[in-house]
Amino acid sequence: MGDAVEAETYLTPAQLCVGLYIHLDLPWSAHPFAFSSFKLRKPEQVEAVRKLGLARIRYSPERSDCAPAEAPSGPDTKERVPGRAGATVAPADAATQARHLARLRAQRARMSACEQQLASAAGTVRSFSQRVFSQPQQVRADADQLIANLAESMLVEADVSLQLMADKVGGEDVYSHGLNVALLGMMVARQLKAPARLIQGVGLAALFHDIGELDVPDRIRRKADPWTRAEQQLMQQHVEHSMQLAQKLGLAPETVHAIGQHHERADGTGYPAGLNLAQLPLMSRILAVVDTFDEACNPAVVSRALTAHEALSAMFSQHSGLYDPLVLNTFVRCMGVYPPGTVVQLSSGQRAIVVSVNTSKPLRPVVLIHDPGVPKHEALVCDLEHAPELSVARALRPEQLEEAERSYLAPRVRTTYFFDADPGTGGTA
Repeated sequence: MGDAVEAETYLTPAQLCVGLYIHLDLPWSAHPFAFSSFKLRKPEQVEAVRKLGLARIRYSPERSDCAPAEAPSGPDTKERVPGRAGATVAPADAATQARHLARLRAQRARMSACEQQLASAAGTVRSFSQRVFSQPQQVRADADQLIANLAESMLVEADVSLQLMADKVGGEDVYSHGLNVALLGMMVARQLKAPARLIQGVGLAALFHDIGELDVPDRIRRKADPWTRAEQQLMQQHVEHSMQLAQKLGLAPETVHAIGQHHERADGTGYPAGLNLAQLPLMSRILAVVDTFDEACNPAVVSRALTAHEALSAMFSQHSGLYDPLVLNTFVRCMGVYPPGTVVQLSSGQRAIVVSVNTSKPLRPVVLIHDPGVPKHEALVCDLEHAPELSVARALRPEQLEEAERSYLAPRVRTTYFFDADPGTGGTA
């Protein structure tokens, strides 16, 4: 009932004023604003709406800060109903449409470039399983080159944007996890202003930290029921096996040690040696944090997966004593309050998925917004840094979405990331 009343609440362009919450019944590409529904906050916005040539504008009294301005009387101010004879709707000018399309193309080009780079990197890493025993020197050379390229990109650019990738780009094996942990770990090390050698060391340690799981049968690694004591011991042996393979590859001693310590915990409850925070080098402390996060988001048993937001919240609020507080806090800043992959409800009531977080602006992510009036392939991607009228109201689980929203936003089964070292302008302004 309330929606029907709101749908019939209109005003004329002459009645527009700052404080009104309006709805533009136009295609997204036919107006210069980030959204079709928003609150007028500046006189310039009022004038821009008037220039659209709409005969009348729908608005929401309950979401407005004031009543419409009093309309001047006169024969030329009579309200005209859109869609009927005499109605006029001016299309957006060519410059406005060009800006919209350019922003959309730029964002999608960046995401496509990241997906291509991730696909190439994932292919390289995935091939390690076939070559690590027969061609260890070549595997080492390929790993060095991959990590060096990633580190160079990260260190050259001032801003690094963490991008959510499509499911089809990543894999579901040990190496997909290793690449995810490498990217996240290197970003944390970069944020901590670690030297280039340590950043690359974190990347190499992450690539191979779970390689010993190749010796663990899938029936145990992917077991849905709790492990028996014997199965748990077998799983924990992957640490020793990973160290042995890392030594065979000729990795630096500090990198091998980090691989052997990625399950140690700050309070001494980890394994295999029960080391505490004071006994763990920075590389090991970084791996412990990012490995735990990615395991929570992408477990071997998919039904146990947490959303990125849930995993980060649990680590920070419930298990913070297990990790180096400096590393954990830095990781939270890198990921943002709502990490890429998080399904959210915006202050406008719309549902969206976070697709990117700039590490220098973690509180204002880039979101892809569900809008039934916009085709999925042209979905609005908005950088909240440039949309002060909009904010994230709350995080949602994917199952809270309606079917149409789920199909449109396509929440990921696996949370896979890559980084854009030249983020530029992330979305609509």
